[in-house]
Amino acid sequence: MRKSLLAAVLLMLFGNISQLQAQPGKENNPYILFTGLVLTSDSLQAIPYVTIKTKKRGMIGYTDIYGHFEVVVKKGDTIFFSQVEQIPSISIVPDTLTASKYSVVKLMVQDTISMDAIFIRAMPLKSLFNNEFVHSDIPDDAYERARKNLENEAMKDEYRLRPADANASQLLLAQSRVNRMYYYGQTPPQNYLSPSAWIQFFDAWKRGDYKKKPARKSLYITPY
Repeated sequence: MRKSLLAAVLLMLFGNISQLQAQPGKENNPYILFTGLVLTSDSLQAIPYVTIKTKKRGMIGYTDIYGHFEVVVKKGDTIFFSQVEQIPSISIVPDTLTASKYSVVKLMVQDTISMDAIFIRAMPLKSLFNNEFVHSDIPDDAYERARKNLENEAMKDEYRLRPADANASQLLLAQSRVNRMYYYGQTPPQNYLSPSAWIQFFDAWKRGDYKKKPARKSLYITPY
């Protein structure tokens, strides 16, 4: 009873404030200042960081840590209030307002999340539990999957199979044009007699980079 009475008092207070904000000569202005408080419906506690949106403009603001908000809207707009822990709610600004300010007290209901039931069954023997605990395959978490995806070999394969994007193609084209303009009217230098190029060639030869690598076995079975 006290909570309902407090909400009614706040609503009457904000309603009186909105009526006092009326300014003569500005009745034709379609924009008004929309202010108010967003509270929980069961305990009348302030709800911070409630997103305030409209259909046409998207997000126009959010509540502060005290549940208070101030946004500029048009008369007749439908205002959407959303927060992770609360059920989304709407508020319609009357299109017959003559004041330049409209205030409300918005009550939101807490949302509940339903999860699937989990059944825990005991093993018949303690030795089986120890064996399963040691040898069971634990799935990777998000951190482990990210670490594997960022390994050098995986990144090399990804970059080799991925086609060049527009930015890389443009940079390569610009660099090739710069090289042609730099040696315009003359023969570009050749690396046939460059000592550093021959050293790199011999190092690669010693490492076996030019050896014929065995073909990888295909994972697909060729039908006969």
